[in-house]
Amino acid sequence: MRLGVHIVVKGLVQGVGFRFFVHRQALSLCLTGQVRNLYNGDVEIEAFGERSMLEEFVKEVKVGPRAAHVVDIKIEWKEDDPSKKGFEVR
Repeated sequence: MRLGVHIVVKGLVQGVGFRFFVHRQALSLCLTGQVRNLYNGDVEIEAFGERSMLEEFVKEVKVGPRAAHVVDIKIEWKEDDPSKKGFEVR
């Protein structure tokens, strides 16, 4: 079953390769969506795919790349958006 997830990651997540880490993880799990930096220093992720792949993705995002320090993560499950193609870094 395909679903979507909206994630906001707080902590030391900008300037440490976090978006590119998310991009690699999403592609390896065949997810679509996007990742972008927010003005307040957080990172926002929107991803779509099979539930099991999204659950694995969330586990990886909670850890992040080696240089990052994730303090908090907010997760909101949502309906699939089949119009999304590929995974973008913004």
